[in-house]
Amino acid sequence: MVRLLRARRLRLAVTVLVVLLAGVAAALAQRRFGGEQFFGGEEVLPNPKYDGQFTFVRLRYGPRVGFVSQRVPWSHDYPVGEQHFMKILNELSNLNPHIEETSILALDDAELFKFPVAYLCEPGDWVMTDREALTFRKYLQKGGFLIVDDFRFQHWDNFEQQMRRILPDVQFFDLDASHPIFHSFFEINDLNIVRNHYDPGEPIFRGIFEDNDPSKRLIAIINYNTDISEYWEFSETGLKPVDETNEAYKIGVNYIIYGMTH
Repeated sequence: MVRLLRARRLRLAVTVLVVLLAGVAAALAQRRFGGEQFFGGEEVLPNPKYDGQFTFVRLRYGPRVGFVSQRVPWSHDYPVGEQHFMKILNELSNLNPHIEETSILALDDAELFKFPVAYLCEPGDWVMTDREALTFRKYLQKGGFLIVDDFRFQHWDNFEQQMRRILPDVQFFDLDASHPIFHSFFEINDLNIVRNHYDPGEPIFRGIFEDNDPSKRLIAIINYNTDISEYWEFSETGLKPVDETNEAYKIGVNYIIYGMTH
């Protein structure tokens, strides 16, 4: 009888544990892949009024929307990813960035020229008008710095096609850890540190240089076959390894410092 009671209690404890874990998994899945995020229930926050304070700028492509969703590729990881990242940047630097407030701008928005660094994600679905391509070409030529992220391996062809509309003679250069961008704040000597967990292969870092000359200013950094901002987004959940998340933050900080000083 005692053994039977113990067995029942054990089965009950295991059942409760499984239910709890399923609940946690469901909550995470709902946040990331369904529920409010997926079906567009989370409203896009208003851009802060320009005040000269550093602001994380996310580029919007396609029609304007009033919500973020997994079905809106440019919005992936918004706004939690950049909010977490700005908290880290604020702790480590004197930039004093907006933390809770971030901006979303179209590629042809005149406001973009007020901000030195812009972030583009999911370039596999990236499309532009001719006006956007021309305006963004001017942005890069006048000193703007582009970060490209959340970039799956099979999406390169579309990205290259769109970039050639901006810079018709663009060349792409594979970067290694010796490039100054990986030493602008933290010393990053190994780039095989932030793997894409849904596609095979190592992360690849590529750059676009002013006048296609690697001795000149790097005007765009491309996180190919990896997703840095996903580490930022989930850094409070424990879903990603802590050591990899730390490296993702280090890379992001280096990008901002480089973009602000070159």
